[in-house]
Amino acid sequence: MLSGITVLDFSHYLPGPYATLRLADLGAEVIKIEPLFGDLARGFDQESRALFAANNRNKKSVSINVKEAEGVQVALRLMKQADVVVESFRPGVMSRFGLGYEEAKEHNPKLIYASVTGYGQQHPHSHLAGHDLNFMSVSGVLAQLKSSDGVPVHPKLTLGDEIGGMLTSEKILGALFRRERTGYGCYLDISLTDSLTMLMNSHVMLHDLFGKQHGLDVLGGTIVSYCLYETSDERFVALGAVEKKFWERFCCYAGRENWIEQQYAKAREGESVYEEIKAYFKSKPFAYWAKAALEADCCLTPVFETGELAHAPYTAHLMKDSYVYTHAKPEFVQPPGLGEQTKEVLEQLGLAESEIVRLQEKEIIGGIFV
Repeated sequence: MLSGITVLDFSHYLPGPYATLRLADLGAEVIKIEPLFGDLARGFDQESRALFAANNRNKKSVSINVKEAEGVQVALRLMKQADVVVESFRPGVMSRFGLGYEEAKEHNPKLIYASVTGYGQQHPHSHLAGHDLNFMSVSGVLAQLKSSDGVPVHPKLTLGDEIGGMLTSEKILGALFRRERTGYGCYLDISLTDSLTMLMNSHVMLHDLFGKQHGLDVLGGTIVSYCLYETSDERFVALGAVEKKFWERFCCYAGRENWIEQQYAKAREGESVYEEIKAYFKSKPFAYWAKAALEADCCLTPVFETGELAHAPYTAHLMKDSYVYTHAKPEFVQPPGLGEQTKEVLEQLGLAESEIVRLQEKEIIGGIFV
């Protein structure tokens, strides 16, 4: 869908690279513009490098020293021919390099320029450092993930980074559509905190109208028809039969029509129906319920672990294409080496080989030149 669109990605770590990954998966040519030492995620431990690999497949890499005037000029020439720029530095950093939106649009008025930060460019707290956990906490999202004791649960998904990446790619797509109609580019100020706060839309309305702090009660694991249950081998299944027809279908599948009138019974210790349903799921192993879920069609699903996704009937298809990290298609999963396409991209830009060699010798550019 985005064939012919060129994206320059100046971002590091996760939100920006995840946004441009989504654009690459839609067919855009994404060129990472990295410093000579590379995206900061390249240099951490093995786990961090795995995250780098997952979020930078199907991209090219050009390494440029933009702290030098000649490096800035190379970057501006790239911007002149690009459709989109994504950067994730603190507010003002790209402008200090001479690569901010005001400088870029002088070379390319049609450019769409997205800046991804924790709090936005103009917020009173724009200068503050922060990471995913911080943005989740101030947006109200973290307070929705609590244990039965009311303690916030530390999530193992970086929701702020990835939802922020989704919002970034969404706004870029909207800006590309607008450009098709008007011919003009634009500047996009993306706040990771704002992207998370948008998830609180319904919660805020429920609070304002009814004083509720944690959304709809029936969706919070408080009733038997919308709850998590343990299996005999200490795994879990999710029952989401909040509509009457699905609840009835579940009860009939279980052979317990007497449960039908108890759809909204409390899911708490000592409640007879809750104890019966717990015992029902506890009577069989996870594999049994995984199969039963497909047969019953009553909003019952197994709670899969990461290592099971490649073979699970709901997700296996994703592991076979470009959207998810997989060994099946190595051409999609290999991230670029640092500066691997520097020579190729600069030649396409019109630089002579002698000029490329000169820039390399001056340590203005870096890469794998063979």
